[in-house]
Amino acid sequence: MPAPRDDHSPGYADLTPTQVLDALDAVGLRGDGRILQLNSYENRVFQVFLEDGSAVVAKFYRPGRWSDAQILEEHAFALELDGAEVPVVPPLALHRPYGAGSTAPACAPQTLACVQAEHTMHRFSVSKRCAGRAPELDDPSTLQWLGRFIARMHAVGRQKPFEHRHHMRPSRDARTARDFLLNGHFVADTQVQSWRHACDAAIELLEQTFERIGPRPQLRLHGDCHPGNVLWREEGPHVVDLDDACMGPAVQDLWMLVSGDADSMAQQMRLLLKGYRQFMPFDERELALVEPLRTLRMVRHSAWLAARWTDPSFPLAFPWFDTAAYWSEQTTQLREQSALMQDQILG
Repeated sequence: MPAPRDDHSPGYADLTPTQVLDALDAVGLRGDGRILQLNSYENRVFQVFLEDGSAVVAKFYRPGRWSDAQILEEHAFALELDGAEVPVVPPLALHRPYGAGSTAPACAPQTLACVQAEHTMHRFSVSKRCAGRAPELDDPSTLQWLGRFIARMHAVGRQKPFEHRHHMRPSRDARTARDFLLNGHFVADTQVQSWRHACDAAIELLEQTFERIGPRPQLRLHGDCHPGNVLWREEGPHVVDLDDACMGPAVQDLWMLVSGDADSMAQQMRLLLKGYRQFMPFDERELALVEPLRTLRMVRHSAWLAARWTDPSFPLAFPWFDTAAYWSEQTTQLREQSALMQDQILG
């Protein structure tokens, strides 16, 4: 995720089905009136049926989250993966001229459209609809297949760096998120002191681990490779969302696919790496970064909720965020993460 910031826009939050259909019509995609909003907190995503009988997915980007250059770099990565026959769902090229008064950044192919709706300029992309199911992560063969799939993504991702997308700097990213939460007074008053102490201790251990491992090669990543972002089809896994694509260490795209107790996660990781190494080498030292990266995600997730709190959908979806119980639980989890990282350092 990018640096936390408040990007709520009333015109964006109140995007109507008519505006969605008009936007697609402006780029030559005529809907038949059937439209379904899909689950997405960060963007507004719609499945739209077209007059020709096909269906597409339109993603309207949250204002201010990504620049045009960052979005187009994500699109280019998806198209590069698709060209290498890595199963992704890339954005479609939008061939028709845009509606009167609308603009779009210059790129080839044209995958990002901008249209004016009342007082708001909406940026959006369109892709084919891709149905699928969640991967069965308790199946060893599925984990090995996912490892091969991620390695194929990384084989493309290492060929050149992102210029505009986020570059992971765990110490900086964690401290930015912590400061955002404290300076914005999002932590419950009764929990501020204990949470700050636990967070500071966890960040210090995170930094020690990264310093001990030393600089790691960074490559273009999916960035948010959890099971919800992988669709399983008859022909195997597909990636449907590169919205958090970034530069970082290879293990970032692996650790979110494992869960359970320590022994279970170790076994799952071994299976993932067995498949991964069929296409890419993997440096075992990066396994020591799993708990620091998990810690980073915890702190940044809280900062993400805080940054989006003025979006009306967030208090409804996460009503527990501004409670003392939530911050007490976060304090406990950060202490647990510190214990795990301390054990790694001493071990």
